[in-house]
Amino acid sequence: MQWDSLKLFLAIAGSGSLAAAARTLDVNHSTVFRRLNAFEEELGGRVFERVATGYQLTPLGEEVLARARDIQHAMDDLERAVLGKDIQPKGVVKITAPNNIAYRFLPRYLGDFHKRYPEIRLEIFVSNLEFNMSNRQADIAVRATDAPPEHLIGRRIVDLRWSVYASEKLSKKKRPVSMQDLKDHALIGASGGMKNLKAYRAMDAKYADSVRIRCDDMVSMAHFAEAGAGLAVLPADEARKGIVRLFDFEPVVVSKLWLLTHPDLRHTERIRLVMEELAAAFQKDKDLLSP
Repeated sequence: MQWDSLKLFLAIAGSGSLAAAARTLDVNHSTVFRRLNAFEEELGGRVFERVATGYQLTPLGEEVLARARDIQHAMDDLERAVLGKDIQPKGVVKITAPNNIAYRFLPRYLGDFHKRYPEIRLEIFVSNLEFNMSNRQADIAVRATDAPPEHLIGRRIVDLRWSVYASEKLSKKKRPVSMQDLKDHALIGASGGMKNLKAYRAMDAKYADSVRIRCDDMVSMAHFAEAGAGLAVLPADEARKGIVRLFDFEPVVVSKLWLLTHPDLRHTERIRLVMEELAAAFQKDKDLLSP
């Protein structure tokens, strides 16, 4: 039995569809279909029932899944152990970062990285979701969090202070000068999961009646503020042309930005080089420093 066959099986079991498994494995749909049929023929039984909602495990599939996961964990451990001893500055480094960091900061920090290390290739995954760093979905995660996952290691690289921002077009005479003035202005609030962030909880507790627009994304909030739709409360990394910082949000809110990786990969040369490059760039970026 080939390990690739088990990886295919795990991808289908995890997603419930051939199309999603094909995207995960970076192959086409027909290849997944053909290899699944070959795998089931090799086993002598069906591991999936083809139903209207996708692919569901059969009793045989459930048994295979439990054993395949054990094998997957062993293979992941082996791969990380081997990579952890890699002292050559070459190979692929996968970085996951939230959209604003990926759009505005990583290109500036890593745009010419390949000139110094031509054999290191970078893959950027734009997401704020938790990636599985045990099986190398990502090697480095840039995350704003007060509590990094205990199974990862890293460094706290910068503290991002939250402030109130307004459109540059709003005349200075009409700009609020303190938190007490916010009740007299239209505000841009949070929706969805963003409402659970400390700053937006505090905003809703005191100024909910002044919120005119809600977004579940800070980049969108910044653009609405630029358009003059209201005042936005944002961390320092969201500051951009078109909006101006007015004053600190109160109560004071600070987001801690971390660079994280798996402990087994900390001595891998290419990952170490990228982490050091990012840490140095973040820490000296004037756009992120508190006023």
